[in-house]
Amino acid sequence: MELAPHLYPLLFVVGLAAGLVDAVAGGGGVISLPVLLNLGLPVPLALGTNKLQASFGAVMAVFRYARHGLLDKRACRVGVAATLAGAVAGAATVRVVDARFLEAAIPWLLGAIVAYTLARPKLGDGDRAPRLGATIFFTVFGLGLGFYDGFFGPGTGSFWTIALIGLMGYNFLKATAYTKVMNATSNLASLTVFLAGGQVHFAAGLVMGAGQLVGARLGAGLAIKRGARFVRPVFIVMVLAVMARLIYVRLAR
Repeated sequence: MELAPHLYPLLFVVGLAAGLVDAVAGGGGVISLPVLLNLGLPVPLALGTNKLQASFGAVMAVFRYARHGLLDKRACRVGVAATLAGAVAGAATVRVVDARFLEAAIPWLLGAIVAYTLARPKLGDGDRAPRLGATIFFTVFGLGLGFYDGFFGPGTGSFWTIALIGLMGYNFLKATAYTKVMNATSNLASLTVFLAGGQVHFAAGLVMGAGQLVGARLGAGLAIKRGARFVRPVFIVMVLAVMARLIYVRLAR
């Protein structure tokens, strides 16, 4: 499918905006995916292209957070391995299982995350003692949320962030850093499935990916500079945005 040349500068800007927001608090797909669908790309092609461009931003954000010393390599290795396995299984399962039950359930779960975060004003402001060991946590949640991201996807970053804060005791900034590692892993795993099916628009994805690199670098830098108290309100806004989009899509059918 060919796109008019004048659309590519727009796609770059969209990728930049999505990358900036996603690096801070997740939810960049709320910006990028509707644009791809509105340009007329079929749903599978839009999803595959979205995974391609998002992968650029996620990897850039990981690089920035790692350089700032927010990531433990051992925990990341366990999480990446488990998330990779879960995402591949989820991407394979989506071909044979109807995901409509998730469309109904996920907005309620996201709403619960917002309510929980608002009810605890100090949540994620600073590090707290973990409730689980890192190996157990990253194995269980890597498999579970990796599977979910490969199978359905929306809100994965929000689930990772709130789990890291609630169970590992991380502050919002540190939780966002680890979330980007796991997002990058499941994005790349899912992308291989879309590539195998020929469901990626390379020109659009690469142009948006270039924008993602710029946006993710800016967004991660902004989060690092301003800290957890800056990330928290952005996180709440983006969870609400993802929830609203899921409800809108469901009602529009």
